[in-house]
Amino acid sequence: MIDKSSPNKYQNKVRIITQILTSAIKLWIRTQLNQVSDLDVQIKASDRQLISGSIPGVSISASKAVYQGLHITEIELYAEKIQLNVSSILRGQPLKLSAIVPVVGKLIVEEQDLNNSLSSPLLLTAISDLLITLLPQSGLNSKSLTWRKITFDNQLLILHGMTTSDTHETFFNIHLGLKLLNGQELQFTQVEIKSDEEVILDGYAPDIINLGTDVDIQEISLIPGQLICYGRININP
Repeated sequence: MIDKSSPNKYQNKVRIITQILTSAIKLWIRTQLNQVSDLDVQIKASDRQLISGSIPGVSISASKAVYQGLHITEIELYAEKIQLNVSSILRGQPLKLSAIVPVVGKLIVEEQDLNNSLSSPLLLTAISDLLITLLPQSGLNSKSLTWRKITFDNQLLILHGMTTSDTHETFFNIHLGLKLLNGQELQFTQVEIKSDEEVILDGYAPDIINLGTDVDIQEISLIPGQLICYGRININP
């Protein structure tokens, strides 16, 4: 039990606990990422809440984060209602969440960072899932397909690709108009696939992309050179 009869001693212990928890949260974040720069963590809790491990909020900001090969330019997050194993952390054990943590915030991905992610299995899988019904309609051979770059325009995602056969290479662009239907669902409202010589496919994409119940997107914007997303995600223990 902490002795409150000595305010300075009590505050020193609280300050030490804050420093240990901040370091533990930073370490946990770094273990989730391949790389991160300018990581800042601010714990928002009263002394009593801090000691009990029930923390109302933690603000997190970082730049140049890399998650499973996916480059993220900037992150600003606020995590709420965090339950931590404080006594275990103070004994040197790793941070473990005791309950689901809602996290709200903003994510920015610049075009260059996304293009640095083109070798990421996470990104390549996401692109394949998006185009699973479109590529067969276009007649493009997905097995010989290489993505050269991705560009952003006003609510437009443009994928620049190339297919290779025994005789020649075919360069093509896929233009996808993006619409947020609700917090969990996205839809590409228009599709145009064209090569250097002709329009291969031009039409409407009825497929809906379900992001899952742990995600609640308020806004997603594509502007030239940048993707910006506001929303919430649940982090599970």
